[in-house]
Parts: sequence; structure tokens; C-alpha cells
Amino acid sequence: MTYLRIVLWLIAISQIVLGALTLFAPALFFSAMGLSMPPTDTFYIVGMLAARFLAFGIVLVVLAGRKSVDPLWLQSMVVIQFVDLAAGLYYTASGVLPLTASAFPMFNAVLFSILLIVALRRDAGVLQTSVA
Repeated sequence: MTYLRIVLWLIAISQIVLGALTLFAPALFFSAMGLSMPPTDTFYIVGMLAARFLAFGIVLVVLAGRKSVDPLWLQSMVVIQFVDLAAGLYYTASGVLPLTASAFPMFNAVLFSILLIVALRRDAGVLQTSVA
């Protein structure tokens, strides 16, 4: 298994788990993360967010099985990770979130960004370089 495929699977699993937790057990997930419980009507938007986690996770699984991968998917996930990190830093620095709640997601954002950037540079032969 190539480096890129391992990275795709790792991130896909994390996205699918996040999606499943936010869709099927949002209250449990909020509690486990040490977050305050939002009003129940907020779980509607959390469910919509879950759809995006699940969709991106499934796309990454599919891409892991392909011979070539469009780099736009990897670049998009890098942007997502940067936004996740920025949000975590902002809400932690402003005192809204304790570091205990934000440290693991921020660590993942940095780790996934690095893994993806390395994949973009390292696995150029597996990445599609032209529009078909």
C-alpha cells in the first residue's frame, strides 16, 4: 500500500467516525469532547455537518482504491484542516474552549495537513496532472 493510500484511509476513517458520531450520537459526542450541550434544535445543523463528514470520508475511501487521484481532493482536505486548526486556535485563545476539548482535534488538523502536503509532493505519479 502506498503512502498516499494509507493517508487517504486514515483520514477517511476519521471523517466517517466523526460523521457517524455527529449524526447518530451527537449528545454523547458533545459530552465526550467536553463541550457544552447546545439546544436540541442545533442538532439539525450538526446532522447536516455529519453529511459532509460522511461524504468526504466515503470519497476518500473510493480515492484510496483508484490508480490516480485528483489533487483537488487532497488540497480541499488541507484547506478543511487549516480552517479546523484556525477555529480551534481562535476559540481556545478566546477562552470559549478549554485546551482539553480542542487539543486532539487541533493535533489531528496539523497531522492530517502535514500528511496530505507530503502526499501531494511525494506521490506526484499517482496524482492526476491533467484534465481528462
